[in-house]
Amino acid sequence: MSLGGRVLFEGASFAVNYGDRVALVGPNGAGKTTLFSIILKQKEADSGTVARDEWTMVGHLPQEAEAHGGETILDVATGRVDELPRLEKRLHELEAAGDVACPEYLEAHAKHDALNDPQVETKAKRMLRGLGFRDTDFGRKACEMSGGWIMRARLARLLVMEPDLLLLDEPTNHLDLLALLWLQNYLKNYSGALLLISHDRQFMDEVVTQVHEISERKVIAYTGNYTDFLRQKDERYEQQLAAYKNQQKEIRALQEFVDRFRAVPSKSSQAMSKLKQIERMEQIEKPLAPRKPFRFQIPPPPRGGQRAVSLEGIHMAYGATQVYCGLDLTIERGERTVLVGPNGAGKSTLLKILAGVVEFQKGGRNLGHNAKIGYFSQHRSDTLDPDKSVLDEVLTSAPAMREDEARAVLGSFMFRKDDIYKKTAILSGGEKSRLNLIKFLVDPPNLLLMDEPTTHLDIHTVESLTMALERYEGTLVFISHDVHFIRHLATKVLHVSGGRVTPYVGGYDYFLEKTGTADDARAALTVA
Repeated sequence: MSLGGRVLFEGASFAVNYGDRVALVGPNGAGKTTLFSIILKQKEADSGTVARDEWTMVGHLPQEAEAHGGETILDVATGRVDELPRLEKRLHELEAAGDVACPEYLEAHAKHDALNDPQVETKAKRMLRGLGFRDTDFGRKACEMSGGWIMRARLARLLVMEPDLLLLDEPTNHLDLLALLWLQNYLKNYSGALLLISHDRQFMDEVVTQVHEISERKVIAYTGNYTDFLRQKDERYEQQLAAYKNQQKEIRALQEFVDRFRAVPSKSSQAMSKLKQIERMEQIEKPLAPRKPFRFQIPPPPRGGQRAVSLEGIHMAYGATQVYCGLDLTIERGERTVLVGPNGAGKSTLLKILAGVVEFQKGGRNLGHNAKIGYFSQHRSDTLDPDKSVLDEVLTSAPAMREDEARAVLGSFMFRKDDIYKKTAILSGGEKSRLNLIKFLVDPPNLLLMDEPTTHLDIHTVESLTMALERYEGTLVFISHDVHFIRHLATKVLHVSGGRVTPYVGGYDYFLEKTGTADDARAALTVA
């Protein structure tokens, strides 16, 4: 398959059998989503075929989705407003054309039956509850809710239909911790096959049993979860490198003999024989070394006081919606605190209060001595100069940094070659996110507040960021749903729920143990 003149993959072959749980991995732009589109017959490959059991029902969750008209969340989850009428129309068209034995008809019929089940509403409500919806949300108009909640409702619809093959593109992007654990447990017990794209390392470790990597224009299969894949990939590289070196050594020896004795009459025929031996060899290509996380040392920030920031008696409301009432909170120097809790509980609001970017109605916010705040928000384009290049933004943020150092950091965050000369005005959302992240790392504050910093980053870049923040000497408060990222960084957990902020002085696993959060997810699964 070629896209924009670039070959994504060639001769790619693999199979997904009933019950398989497969992760499709590779760097951004490798062609993972394109391969999904080929499987779904939304795009046509340049060559090759996609064959599937004609009785297979396929369900697909894209990365983004919108609501249409006045449909409610329950309408989305049951498909009764858009999906069911669309299926009925298509079935009538195929019946009129006499195509009642074709795979499309069989699949449409299976989906129609699943959504027309008398128990569909009961099933949908169970799935919605597992994914974090309250019963009062079922009747809400979907268009009034965020894209993340609409994606959850669409995921609920897929799970209601129970397809034979689930294609999930970044399914954890919009899930809070409890919903993520629920989905993780659900998929572990799912009876159908699963093919997913994810940048969540922990999620893949828990769910998948095979990994297919798009690398060097090939699709390479590995057995096991993501951690097993990393180990096997390193082993495969060492084996290929050894084979390449051995062949090169053999070729050099043969070529030396040819060069030495070609002109010697008594040895010339032997020399020509060795030359043909070289020509007949199937040349082993030198393998590319596996991409490793870039190790970047964050410069020491200015030293602050023992208390980084404190809140006293904070009252915060958006209109009639009360978020906090009399909130007290102190963040100490050197703490690495993660905010966890359901979506809409007020985590981002709390981070904004700490950063001083929203006005609260009552109470006090007190910064510690010599505090230098860096706030990495979900909306990251406002802090960039549209007339500056990517490279200039970094060099302006860190005047003492050499250009070669800036280029190295930019390269590790996927700004390569001419990318560094792009004006920030034309960058994509993901590129702006990564550039803002770099600016924080090269000129660090001593109080770093980060809202979902791993969004738009591939796994290797997340690993680079994780390693850099592990060595960061300042105070960190962050929101994330990347469990691997949380586990490596958090030394304290603030659980935000129902207007209350409950501290747990310990890491992520300590929080799970003390709160029984993982048990809650399993209990919700049992109910569903």
